[in-house]
Amino acid sequence: MRLKDKHIVLGITGSIAAYKAAYLTRLLIKEGADVKIIVTPLAKEFITPVTLATLSKNTVLSDFFQHDDGSWNSHVELGIWADLMIIAPATANTIAKMAHGIADNLLLTTYLSARCPVMIAPAMDTDMYIHPATQNNIEILKQRNVIVIEPPEGELASGLTGKGRMEEPENIVNYVIEYFDKKADFKDKNVLITGGPTYEYIDPVRFIGNASTGKTASSLAQEFAKRGANVTFVCGPIKYYPNNKNINVIKVVSAEEMLNACLQNISNIDIAVFAAAVADYKPKEKKNLKIKKEYSSFTLELEPTVDIAYTLGKNKKNNQFFVGFSLETHDEEKFALEKLLAKNLDLIILNTLSNSHNPLISDVNTVVIIDKNNNKKIIPLQSKETLAKEIVEIIKKYIKWSF
Repeated sequence: MRLKDKHIVLGITGSIAAYKAAYLTRLLIKEGADVKIIVTPLAKEFITPVTLATLSKNTVLSDFFQHDDGSWNSHVELGIWADLMIIAPATANTIAKMAHGIADNLLLTTYLSARCPVMIAPAMDTDMYIHPATQNNIEILKQRNVIVIEPPEGELASGLTGKGRMEEPENIVNYVIEYFDKKADFKDKNVLITGGPTYEYIDPVRFIGNASTGKTASSLAQEFAKRGANVTFVCGPIKYYPNNKNINVIKVVSAEEMLNACLQNISNIDIAVFAAAVADYKPKEKKNLKIKKEYSSFTLELEPTVDIAYTLGKNKKNNQFFVGFSLETHDEEKFALEKLLAKNLDLIILNTLSNSHNPLISDVNTVVIIDKNNNKKIIPLQSKETLAKEIVEIIKKYIKWSF
C-alpha cells in the first residue's frame, strides 16, 4: 500500500472521461489513500455520486450547502486536509477558470484554497486541447506549479484521433506514487536558493539591474520542496514566487540585502544554490531625490557589489554542498571552471548567452554542469521546470558521495 495514510482530494469535472474517475478512485483506495471526492454540477451528468461514494467510502461533495440545517462544506478545511489534489478529468472550461481565479463551484474554491500540490489530467477534444487559449491557460497553471499530466494521443469521444484523451487511471496513480516517493529524497535537508535579479538604485526611481525572471531558481525551490527539503528562497524582484508550505520566501532588492539574508540562514544549510543574477555594480552614491533630466552628458560612478557566492564559499563547512551559476558569452567553460574553483563551489551550472538565446528571459534553457574535476554534463534545451528536476537529480547523485 504505497499511498498509506495519504490524504487525496479528487476533483471530477463534466467530461465523458469522468467514468475513468471510478477506476482511479478504486486504485487510489487500493494503494491505501484516503480519498475525498468533489464533483462539479455537470460531472454528475456523467457519473453518479452514489458510485463514487461507494468506492471512496466518503460522502461525495458538490455544493456549498448540502444540509437542511444550513451547514456547509468548507473548501478551506478540504484544502488544509489534503496532501495532494488531483483534478481528473480536467476540462478546458475548468482549466480556464483555474488559470483566471474564477471560483463558481466547490471544486474551484477548494483549488484556490489548497495548500497542497495540485495535479490535473486534461481531457477534451484535440482541437480544444491544442487551441492557443487552452495552451496558454495550461502554461499559466504550470507557472503556478500545478503538475500537468499530459494527455496521450488516441481515439477521442468525437471519433477523431489526437492528443486530448485523459491519461489512464493506472498511469495517474503511478504519477502520484512517484510524486510521494520523490518527496522523501531530501527529507530533513535544509536548502538555500538565491534567485531573480537584484536592483541597485541610482535614485528613488532608477536602478541598475537585469532581465532575470527568476524562473529557474523558483523551479528549483519548488522541486526541492516537493522532494521533502526545507527551502529558504532568497529572491530579488520577480513576477511569480514559489508557493509551497516547505518554502520560506525572503524578498530582497539589493545585493547587500541578499547577502545579509543568506548570512542569517547559512549556518544550518546543507545545500546552497546560488542562482540569482546579482548585479555586478552599484552606484557609488545613491541620490535621495530623482535626478532631473538635463540635455548634457551625465557621468555615473560605479563600484562592485559584494560577491555572494565567494563570500559564503570562504566559510563553507565540510558537510555543505554549494552550487553556483555562470552566464557567459565567450570562453564559457574556462570562465565557469575558474568561478567554481575561486568560489569554493562543488558544481557550477553554465548558461550561455547568444544572439539567438537569452537564458535570463526565455522559458526554455540548455546548460552545462561542471564539477571540481572538470567533469561535464550537458542538459539539452527544455523547459526550466524540467531543467530544474534534472539539476536536482544530479545534485542528489553528487551528495551521495560528498556527505
